[in-house]
Amino acid sequence: MDIITTESVKKIVRRLTEAEKRDNDISYGPISFEEFLLMAASNPEIATRNIFQYFYDMVKSFVKKGEEEDPNDPENIGYIDYDCTGLFAIDSNHRFFADRIFANRLIAWTEDMKRGTQQNKIYIFDGPHGCGKSTFLNNLLRRLQDYSNTPEGLRFEVVWKFPRSEIGAWQEETDKKNEHCECGGDSQYVEIPCPSHDNPILLVPKKHRREFFDDLFPNGEMKFRLFADKEYEWLLKDEPCTICGALYEELMWKYKDRKKVLDFLYCRPFRMNRRMGEGISVFNPGDPPTKQNVRTDPIAQRNINGLLQSTKVQYVFSTYAKTNNGLRALMDVKSYNVERLKEQHNIVSERVHRVEDIEETADSLLIGVMNPEDKKVIDEMKSLSDRIQFINISYVLDFITESGIYKDTFGEHIEAAFLPRVFQNFAKIIIATRLSAKSPAMFEWIEKKESADKSEKYEKFCDKNLQLLKMLIYCGNIPEWLNQEDRKRLNARRRRRILAEADGEGKSGISGRDSIRIFGEFYSQHAKPDRLINLSDLAKFVVKKKELKESIPVGFLDSLMNLYDYSVLQEMKESLFYYNDERIAYYVKKWMYAITCELKTEITCPYVKEKYVLTRDILDEIEKYLIPRGNKRLSDWEKEIDAFRSDHAKTYSNMTLAQEMRLEGKTIEETKQYRELFDLFTKNVKAKALDPFVDNSNFRNAIKDYGKEGFKTYDRKIQDDVRYLFKNLMEKFGYTEQGAQEIAIYVIDNDLAKKFKEV
Repeated sequence: MDIITTESVKKIVRRLTEAEKRDNDISYGPISFEEFLLMAASNPEIATRNIFQYFYDMVKSFVKKGEEEDPNDPENIGYIDYDCTGLFAIDSNHRFFADRIFANRLIAWTEDMKRGTQQNKIYIFDGPHGCGKSTFLNNLLRRLQDYSNTPEGLRFEVVWKFPRSEIGAWQEETDKKNEHCECGGDSQYVEIPCPSHDNPILLVPKKHRREFFDDLFPNGEMKFRLFADKEYEWLLKDEPCTICGALYEELMWKYKDRKKVLDFLYCRPFRMNRRMGEGISVFNPGDPPTKQNVRTDPIAQRNINGLLQSTKVQYVFSTYAKTNNGLRALMDVKSYNVERLKEQHNIVSERVHRVEDIEETADSLLIGVMNPEDKKVIDEMKSLSDRIQFINISYVLDFITESGIYKDTFGEHIEAAFLPRVFQNFAKIIIATRLSAKSPAMFEWIEKKESADKSEKYEKFCDKNLQLLKMLIYCGNIPEWLNQEDRKRLNARRRRRILAEADGEGKSGISGRDSIRIFGEFYSQHAKPDRLINLSDLAKFVVKKKELKESIPVGFLDSLMNLYDYSVLQEMKESLFYYNDERIAYYVKKWMYAITCELKTEITCPYVKEKYVLTRDILDEIEKYLIPRGNKRLSDWEKEIDAFRSDHAKTYSNMTLAQEMRLEGKTIEETKQYRELFDLFTKNVKAKALDPFVDNSNFRNAIKDYGKEGFKTYDRKIQDDVRYLFKNLMEKFGYTEQGAQEIAIYVIDNDLAKKFKEV
């Protein structure tokens, strides 16, 4: 071990200092008002954000915008896959996982606040026990504090800086004794901070602000929005805090020189600190009320008196001042926090608070979390109803997020112990306990077929309550097994109705804490080093686990297994698919042009450079892949094809050709209609990929013997097919070699191709 010397200790401290400097890029001290304006001119955000705009920018900086529904789709509702791990999980001791539903709800809320449409309210996040409300709020506040210490989160607050020579010799001795206090400053100056963290811009007199902004910012979008948008109204209308406003007026009376007064005005970074209550204050139900709410600073008061030679400006403020332009949070609205909620309600409408004879600015973002049973407190106070907005924070309703929680808890490697899809199927079972048994929105969308049950047409891969389908919609997925009619019926109005039902779900069922416990039991019972956990293991566990079996709807487990069978069958077909993309493209382009032409006429297709007489047989050869007959009656099938052909002929003429190709200059391959038809044709061709292998016993035996010496005894074609199958299962669907072998045998032995033959 090396001996620690004085020099090595200095080196350690130097490295620590450099690291701290890198972590905190806004470590400079107060700057003059003119320097602040120079910065604001090039970076308007440092001067033009109130707490609501600032909070939105904070959330946006930590949340990544993921995949969105097709922006060109007229039925797109902007249901985006936001990644909130940066906001709630990274560098957090206790992580919170926001599913897609809650993430969209959170972003919508912050956007409304930013636009100024939902201010002057108290925001309460309510949800059941075990949904992570406290973790959510703690992590949110931590990120807000972190953001205030970054260049992107830079805001400035007022600090007055006066030469000691201006204060008076009679106070010189007192100042020397207090050189190191907050208001002491350096040996030549005294600094007096604004206790309300005022934005320096508010010291510009209101009657001059429009002209001031017109001079400060160049013509462009920023200036237009500043004068036109509601979210920036506060910059033109708000007053400075009582202390700063009074001090400014008295200085003007004393010096009669605005330039000299503004020379006293300095600006420093507004850093939030939850532990010190600066910018962020959090109150737990058991925290007793502060005995003395009125605060002052004798040193600052003496300096102000000495400067003005009077006592006209009182340096008096309350605890609310420390969170002006910041955030106050109630951690559970019960006990002492009920009174705090009432106090906040009394000031939120006018954004002022009386401190003795002074009206103090109290413009804060007010947030709380609450359990459902505590809502009676709100119900008993009718006056609160118009000032409180509830935001639902429920148990996770997105099975992708739920399975991500298990990986975070038990380790990323844990999914490798399962066959693909089985891991997420456990999460689906948990989600099923949290969803409503009946869904009016889903049943309105998936219509009855004649007199049959609504879900009959999807009975082979969906439960009767359509929960499995709803789970996919909540995740932003539209499954391939939906027919064209129902895909078309899923318009924007229906999507919004379905997603709106989430507000009433996730309030009961298996909680987040219990789901982790149950998953741990399942994993410990079935994880084996020599085999992967399969769906049969999961089904047996659910049947034996009483709290699970009784919590899921009757028949749900069977439907989950059916959907699994259908899904792995599609994976098998996809992995055996040899069809050439060029050949599919040839058929699709040929059909798109042909449907606008008359039968029995000679045509020349410009897309495939082919001249021929158009016949019904040519259309039938292609359309059998676009609209497979399945078990439909011939007359019904022909009607469906005629309607399909007619719809696409109109789309080709009015949109594809007239709009996308002629006006937008797209090629036929770049059009939306071509891509959809190509995918549809490919999907239906793949559906028949397994047919040559279904009754081939040699193929099954070769799969079973793969990796053994006996595999070499099969003919070359079968060996190549098996290798091709395994390669695609591994590369496209995440199977291991062992998993690919197990699932291939499962598909063949359970005769899944026959089970879904008519689908």
